[in-house]
Amino acid sequence: MAGSEAFDFQIARVIDIIRDTDAKTVGLQFPEGFKRRAAGIACEVEKATGAQILISGDPCFGACDIDIGLARRTDLLFHFGHAPLDDSGYVKNVYFIEVRSNAAVAEVVNKSLEMLKGQKIGLVTTVQHVHKLQEASEILQARGKVCVIKRGDAKIAYPGQVLGCNFSSARNELCDEYLYIGSGYFHPMGVALSTGKRVLIADPFVNEVRELDISKMLKQRSAVIGRSLDAVLFGIIVCSKPGQERMALALQLQDMIRKHAKDARIIIMDLVTPDQLLQFKVDAFVNTACPRLAIDEVGRFNAPMLTPHELEIVLGERKWEDLVFDEITA
Repeated sequence: MAGSEAFDFQIARVIDIIRDTDAKTVGLQFPEGFKRRAAGIACEVEKATGAQILISGDPCFGACDIDIGLARRTDLLFHFGHAPLDDSGYVKNVYFIEVRSNAAVAEVVNKSLEMLKGQKIGLVTTVQHVHKLQEASEILQARGKVCVIKRGDAKIAYPGQVLGCNFSSARNELCDEYLYIGSGYFHPMGVALSTGKRVLIADPFVNEVRELDISKMLKQRSAVIGRSLDAVLFGIIVCSKPGQERMALALQLQDMIRKHAKDARIIIMDLVTPDQLLQFKVDAFVNTACPRLAIDEVGRFNAPMLTPHELEIVLGERKWEDLVFDEITA
């Protein structure tokens, strides 16, 4: 993630909320890329309000991953870096601070025109840059492009926004290709797999436009599937986090596995890591928790980690060419 100075943490708003509610104990929760700012923000807020500030030290993977324990221990919890989902599992004292980017996008969007091949362009990004999509659209349309900023399903707060587990705002059959504004590869990779379309990354932090190449990732997924073809015992991972829990899906997958004369056990846990799974002896895991786990941690588990769609390929229920990205949709 780019330097935190390029983002607006809305400290004045945080201070106002604390003062207005007369909160005495306040929790702060940050995703991994923003944790370097945690101590400084805590100090600033504490000086301005006199409140006792507690910082969540647990991993934070998204709006699905609220530190419920800290929220219950404090008068207020500020969750930085994400927009709220549609889930009703949030406790009422949680405030979402979306942390918008201050990075200018005009130059990199103009630069993308040199690489865009299609006429109808889908624009997508994360919540950090979603307020810049209209500007990007105006730049491209002034040069003759037709831009689409689509509203996603009920889990998506803003048109054009994508999550690490939901690309519904990118599914538009009429788009020729997609322009993703932001840094990193995971979100545009999900767009490419979800749509089957070409994706360009316009990175405003380094002023660079890159064409996404998913061939390496597809080879990795092919290897995981290949290693699972002879699996007899599967461990189906269910995450207990409110925004990630998919027990109904896990039960469906267990039934599917057993119909193929194999066996499966459901493992429920809060934090899913390679170390946490090390002692479970199965032939393959199936991940129903955060879809990023199987992709980001590939090769680190003691057994192959499949997505639900990849399990279907292993069992002969789906063809390889029909592989799509695992998503948590509304």
